[in-house]
Amino acid sequence: MKEPRYLILADHDFGVMTSKTANSVIRYHPTRVVAVLDRLLAGQTAQQVLGFGGDIPVVASVGEGLALGANAILIGIAPQGGRLPDEWRDWLRQALEAGCDIVSGLHTFLADDPLLAETAREHHCTITDARKPPTDIPVATGLARDVAALVVLTVGTDCNVGKMTAQLQLVQQLNARGLRTRFVATGQTGIMIEGWGIAVDAVVADFIAGAAEQLVLRGSKGADVVLVEGQGSINHPGYSGVTLGLLHGACPDAMILCHQPTREYLGDYREASWMKIPPLAEYVRLYETAGSAVHPTRVIGIALNTYDLDAAAARAACDAAARETGLPATDPVRFDPGPLVDAIVKRRDERRETRDEKSCAP
Repeated sequence: MKEPRYLILADHDFGVMTSKTANSVIRYHPTRVVAVLDRLLAGQTAQQVLGFGGDIPVVASVGEGLALGANAILIGIAPQGGRLPDEWRDWLRQALEAGCDIVSGLHTFLADDPLLAETAREHHCTITDARKPPTDIPVATGLARDVAALVVLTVGTDCNVGKMTAQLQLVQQLNARGLRTRFVATGQTGIMIEGWGIAVDAVVADFIAGAAEQLVLRGSKGADVVLVEGQGSINHPGYSGVTLGLLHGACPDAMILCHQPTREYLGDYREASWMKIPPLAEYVRLYETAGSAVHPTRVIGIALNTYDLDAAAARAACDAAARETGLPATDPVRFDPGPLVDAIVKRRDERRETRDEKSCAP
């Protein structure tokens, strides 16, 4: 299989908060990215737009990306509802005719599009729909409670606050401390980075917890720590079902609460005063109560997303979160993720001691 060299499509939406998939692939696999297509920002670089990504160029057409050596197209945005913008269909056909594979995380499965599927066959290309779940997911039965590895789930105060990124920032340091750590992807972007997983928001509701359970069982093999990517928020009117399914299926031993300090309202509910984000301490209570109904769990740290604050304000936000919750708090991208790593190591040691005591009991 050829090594992908992506042209990422993010037209009119390439930005810090609007192109999560594009941004994450650029951050964690920059050598795989040839260019980003956004006609509004053409001529700039990823570094100029995002603050990272170096000199990866932003181009205005598929042709420009092909000329730079792209051999694959990656859909770099995840619009609400996950539908393909109409204009992009012709761009994808053009890319397939040039021999490019396509990787998509949209809810609209591109492999089911007759035109694109036939063009892919004619030109011996592949279309990968990362969000398409397997068909044999069982109903959860609580098996994740008994895995030997420590299971850590990121939970959030809202969507798109850094739950996946926080986990990815912790993997390297935990492995460096001698803890065999695996990241478990539960969304299309995480799957693109890690190479496996299940996009749980595309799973029929009855089987979301089962999908989480299966992911933990697979990820825990040979691992000391399993970091499960969280989704949504427990009080989000649109996505709380996915959040709860993950929480009960993964049976986490610990949780890391993710938050963007400058965000006051949930998602797109800024005009609804009843959708104001409650205090962090309230989220800690909500998640611990809901999670412990199935498996004892607690929040062990706070991961903040401070990209839109200056350094002093970001430090102050971390300090304020720590004071409010009594838990270690940091921005694991901007600052040292060590406090969260320490919390995970401590929780693992506590869990091992508890299990040892139970095994020795008469």
